Amino acid sequence: MLKTKLNVLTLRKEPLPTVIFHEPEAIELCTTTPLMKTRAHAGCKVTYLGKVSTTGMQFLSGCTEKPVIELWKKHTLAREDVYPANALLEIRPFQVWLHHLDLKGEATVHMDTFQVARIAYCTADHNVSPNIFAWVYREINDDLSYQMDCHAVECESKLEAKKLAHAMMEAFKKTFHSMKSDGRIHRNSSSEEMSHEFESDDG
Repeated sequence: MLKTKLNVLTLRKEPLPTVIFHEPEAIELCTTTPLMKTRAHAGCKVTYLGKVSTTGMQFLSGCTEKPVIELWKKHTLAREDVYPANALLEIRPFQVWLHHLDLKGEATVHMDTFQVARIAYCTADHNVSPNIFAWVYREINDDLSYQMDCHAVECESKLEAKKLAHAMMEAFKKTFHSMKSDGRIHRNSSSEEMSHEFESDDG
C-alpha cells in the first residue's frame, strides 16, 4: 500500500518541471499583443489652447467668450510653433483626460486629469471660432483655496466640438447620479438643474 502511494506522488511531481520551465515562454509571447493595445487612447485629437483664470460663481451662456478670446489670441500669435494637434481629449464618466502628444503625434506620459464633478460649465458655442470647446474647472490649491480656470481646445471641426460638449454632458449626468446615490448630493436636487449649464451649446 505504501509503495502505491509513493508511485502516485511521483507521477504527480514528474510533469511539474516541464510546466515551470516551458510555460513562461508561452506567457511572454501571449502578452506582447495586449501590451501594444494599451498604448492607444480613445479620444478626440485637439489643440490645447491653455487655461486662464476666470471670476464669478454663476456661469451662464457666453461666460467663456472673454477667456477663450484671450487664449485664442495667444494661440494665433504662436501658431507657427503649434502643431495642428498637440493633445488627445478623452471624456470618461467621472474624469476627463488630456493626453499630451509629442511631435510625432503619439501620447506621452504627461496627462492632465480633470474631475467631472468639479467642472462648472462647458460649451462649444464661441463667436471667435465654432471649433473651440471650453470648460470651466474648479482647481483646488495646496492651501485648500480654489480658483476657477477656463480651459479651451480647438477641434478639427464644429461637429467635433459639439460632440465633446454632449459627451461632457453625459459624463456629468453619470457622475451626478453616482454622487446622488452615494448621498453626496441632496435628494431634492435634480440632474436637470445641475446640468443646465451644459445644455447651452445645442445650436
